[in-house]
This record gives sequence, C-alpha cells and structure tokens, in this order.
Amino acid sequence: RINMTRLFLIALLIVALGPVFTGAAQAADGKALFGFYCAQCHGTEGEGDGPNVTGDFPVDPRNFTETAEMEKISDADIRNVIIDGGPIADKSPMMPPWGKTLTDAEIEALVGYLRQLCNCTGKTG
Repeated sequence: RINMTRLFLIALLIVALGPVFTGAAQAADGKALFGFYCAQCHGTEGEGDGPNVTGDFPVDPRNFTETAEMEKISDADIRNVIIDGGPIADKSPMMPPWGKTLTDAEIEALVGYLRQLCNCTGKTG
C-alpha cells in the first residue's frame, strides 16, 4: 500500500522532470511557436495576413514567404527583432519584443521556421 507522501513525491518528481524529457521537443517546434506567437499578425502561412491585420492596422507585417526580401536579412537580424521587437531594426513598435518570453532554443526554432517559410538562407553576418 502506497502512502500519500510517497504518492505525492512520485507525482512531484514526474512534474519536475517532465520538461527535461519534453522541453527540447517542444522548444524545437518552430511551427507551433509561430502559430502561437506570430500568426495573429503574420498569418498562419507567414504571408503577413493574420486576423489582427485589418484595414485600419497601422503597418503591413512582413511576408516571410517573399524569398527575395528574406534573402536580404540575416539570421542575426531575425533573432534581434524576435528578441527586442520591431524598433531594434527601425521597424514598427507593433512588433513586440519576445526576448523575455521565449527561450534561446525557441528563438532559434522560430528563426529556422522562418527560413523554411521563405525557402532561403538569408545573408551572412
């Protein structure tokens, strides 16, 4: 017969170690992260046509599928905008900073996913 203390400790251990075993897989899912954090403005396919973008929306969110435009941007540029928001790249303050919300692994997953959307590698540097 398992007493309540032992059952509680086992449950606590499972909860505590769960992220260790599942965190890497979750963090690496750039598409899911994009869907949660970015698609409201950038659209589910990354075309800049999310449901928040109405006729009175003050800016046009970047279309990540425009290969020629995305080729001009380095991964570091993308990373900086994700971390510090649009103003870091002289872009709109409507693009919020996610640096205190997302982990480094999640940011890298998003950069990788944006590169999939544009089917490009971007400039080096």
